Amino acid sequence: MKFDSTYFENHDCEYYPCHDTDSINCLFCYCPLYFMQCPGVYTMLGNVKDCSKCTITHNPNKGWKIVQKYLQLQQEKKL
Repeated sequence: MKFDSTYFENHDCEYYPCHDTDSINCLFCYCPLYFMQCPGVYTMLGNVKDCSKCTITHNPNKGWKIVQKYLQLQQEKKL
């Protein structure tokens, strides 16, 4: 597992760990895909998107690449 500038864990955060996983990337503490129809696991609670079961952006190996792809698609208006 490669840990670089696109990965860190904030062990001092009062909410850490916020997801049930072995390692968690805190780079996207607030998901940049929140306002999109993303590939992650989420449920709608009224107008609120509950992403607590999603770990896509926290994946140390591919989370950053997935976020980049979806942000690019959004910019190109394909999503």
